Amino acid sequence: MENLGAQDPRWIGGYQLLGRLGEGGMGKVYLARSARGRTVAVKLVQAELARQPDFRGRFKREVEAARRVGGQWTAPVFDADTEAAVPWVATGYIGGPSLHEVVADDFGALPEQSVRVLAHGLSLALRDIHGAGLIHRDLKPSNILITIDGPRVIDFGIARALDAVGGGNSNLTVTGAVVGSPGFMSPEQVRGETVTTASDVFCLGSVLAFAATGRQPFGRVDSGIHALMYRIAQEEPDLEGLPEGLLSLVSACLSKDPAQRPSVQDLITYTEAAAPDAAEPWLPGGLLARLGRDALQLLEAENPHQQATAPAPAAPQSGYATPSTGTPAPGPSTPHPPSAYGAPSAPAAYGYPMNGPAGHLAQQPGQPWQQGGGYQTPVGQTPVGSPPQGGKLRSLRGLRNALVTVFSLWLVLTVSDLYLNMSLFGSYRDLADDDVTSTAVGRRSAAVASLDGSLATCVLALVVLWLFWFRRAYVNASALSPGRLRFGSGYAVGAWFIPVALLWIPKQIVNDIWTASTPPGPGRRSRAALHWWWLMFVLMCFSAPSAGFLSMFIQAENEDARIGVAGHIADDVVSLLAGVLAIVVVVKLTRMQEKRRAERRQQQQQPAPVGVFGPPAA
Repeated sequence: MENLGAQDPRWIGGYQLLGRLGEGGMGKVYLARSARGRTVAVKLVQAELARQPDFRGRFKREVEAARRVGGQWTAPVFDADTEAAVPWVATGYIGGPSLHEVVADDFGALPEQSVRVLAHGLSLALRDIHGAGLIHRDLKPSNILITIDGPRVIDFGIARALDAVGGGNSNLTVTGAVVGSPGFMSPEQVRGETVTTASDVFCLGSVLAFAATGRQPFGRVDSGIHALMYRIAQEEPDLEGLPEGLLSLVSACLSKDPAQRPSVQDLITYTEAAAPDAAEPWLPGGLLARLGRDALQLLEAENPHQQATAPAPAAPQSGYATPSTGTPAPGPSTPHPPSAYGAPSAPAAYGYPMNGPAGHLAQQPGQPWQQGGGYQTPVGQTPVGSPPQGGKLRSLRGLRNALVTVFSLWLVLTVSDLYLNMSLFGSYRDLADDDVTSTAVGRRSAAVASLDGSLATCVLALVVLWLFWFRRAYVNASALSPGRLRFGSGYAVGAWFIPVALLWIPKQIVNDIWTASTPPGPGRRSRAALHWWWLMFVLMCFSAPSAGFLSMFIQAENEDARIGVAGHIADDVVSLLAGVLAIVVVVKLTRMQEKRRAERRQQQQQPAPVGVFGPPAA
């Protein structure tokens, strides 16, 4: 912590600043204390960003969402003023070094068991963050703080506010700087694609590899940022030196395909099963001693008898000294006794409750703790802020059967229409050669027109059944992979009726449904049918109206009628291909979701699922 400089404010909102903790791309971070004694970290946004209206709107939404994240494994958001001239946010202060400091500067790679406990704590943090509707997007060692009772994740969701000033690029600020550390980005971030919760899982894999080996799995940025990003997107990670017991866990997280990565719940299940005895500390002894010394030093530095307390200004004039409109920070808590390791932990020193009565880490009599490394949760008690697990999956078989039946009927009618149009085309050709009469041509034209009513009725039934099936498939996908779908449930129906946008938004929704429905495990489900079906659907969206307009133009201008008939023939061919491929997509998606539904029902009957990593290492 550095002393406050001449340009630093002394008060922000209702918080007296004690020192400067650091400075980053978003702004400055200060250590501060509320009038009631709560120690917090106050983040003051850069003035350049504060002048961006788009950033302000996104920053406000992200702060509101971040408030919903439980503070058990993260630094909770206590207060904020997003309307001030210079916006700020106050979060819980975690008194511990970052994982980067521990590994890169002080102690080197962590033992295998410490990395397992680290993985468990970070998975629980991601569950809370994703459950609040956030994606961290910048999970890296410098955003993970190490404390005696477990890791803590900071800066969740706030980095996403920088998207608003990045010109649509989720990785760039107005100055063109990459948000976060390039060495811990996911392939989706490198390619500028939509980022989902699976991106955080990939970043978690990179963090665990760094913690276990002391090296970044895709190399350092020294070799060039573009080369590093290429390795992340295209090459396999360097996991040399990674303990064998962690290899399957880290490799699964670092899969290039987001659909093949484990879910956060899979991670929690796997790492919880491999957690150590509750009585054992999760960190090496030297690191524990360092944490204890740091906590004592911070206590001395913040002793009110040694540091004069400046009076709060009566009427703040600065843009960031606007009185807080958020929930007042809680008052000082009762002092905690020394921790089980002989030195008070930083969270206990600053009034943050620890997992366990009176702040002790050792197992208390009469309290059945789960095994979780050096931090535990009582058995049967759900951590604060935990999102509900995936919702109920409903069967798609009935809707699939009805949809395939109507599709088949529509295909039969389309084949008939194609045959009649080809016959009509031949009649027009023969009429030009005087081989048939105009009466014969009229009869064939009437036969083609007679199918219009049946085709229209069939198409209407198809639209209704398709929307019902698609909506249910979307709901099931949301239950299978909460937070990984890019659009709200209303788009599952509404997107098909938005002019122009229906040419790509429904495809993005289908891609998300396909990804969420793909069963976990090695290999990848081919999406060729999905892509070809969408190509044919887009062509059909143009061919059907084009054929109609072409027929109207031919009649009005007395042109060769064969041109109009040829347009209808082309439309029938495209429609046939689109219909066949649509049936394939419906059958495949339904089959995948039914398989996942059966697996979930089977897992619910098993007391302890193994997960996607294989059996835990001995």
